[in-house]
Amino acid sequence: MERPHIPRGKPREGDHQADAVMFVELHCHTCYSKDSLMLPENVLRVCRERGIDKIAITDHNTIAGALRAVEIEPARVIIGEEIMTSKGELIAYFVRQEVPAGLDPEQVIENLRSQGAFIAVPHPLDRMRGGSWSMEDLESILPLVDALEIFNARNWSSKPDRRAAGLAMKADLLGTAGSDAHSYAEIGRVVMRAPVFHNADEMRLALAKAQIVGRRSAPLVHLASRYASFRKSLGWRPPY
Repeated sequence: MERPHIPRGKPREGDHQADAVMFVELHCHTCYSKDSLMLPENVLRVCRERGIDKIAITDHNTIAGALRAVEIEPARVIIGEEIMTSKGELIAYFVRQEVPAGLDPEQVIENLRSQGAFIAVPHPLDRMRGGSWSMEDLESILPLVDALEIFNARNWSSKPDRRAAGLAMKADLLGTAGSDAHSYAEIGRVVMRAPVFHNADEMRLALAKAQIVGRRSAPLVHLASRYASFRKSLGWRPPY
């Protein structure tokens, strides 16, 4: 796999129309995650405003937020899930059935494969995150996944991303990128400019030709997650 080109800047209106590509946000949470207050309908509104053609809703251990978003705007939404296994987190796209937390990685991967999902490892080498992997455990699943996340806008520094990109190249895996958005300001911070795709098989082909567009978020964005968790501890619930 070639090292991805990482240009700076934001999506420009008309780019995807001219080149038959789309801008896709591959890592975004909603109020169905424990550490976000974003409503799915507002996430989709922000996507329209910022020229994001597709967004993967990847809530922690649930697809409820993604399903709600699909009801609102099915053409724009990829049903995803960020799953806490017994060894570390996995992130999956084009999920059909929710996968529970706490299972062994091999069980989760087998479940996702049976659904025809695309499987990646989010922020695989960022030791500042909960759900991080030991190198031994991570290397054991590399033959079983499709990609590593090689650019996460919420990583505290670029070092984990550089290491993840090197590991992906060594393992001949695809690279994904995303904002890991937990607040509206973060949506689209990092997107992938890729050929249009509609399912997991097409996604594998598209990401081989994709470019990463965006920049790292300021460390202060982590306060948004802490604030959301605090609000929920006081009883905040979405207005549904």
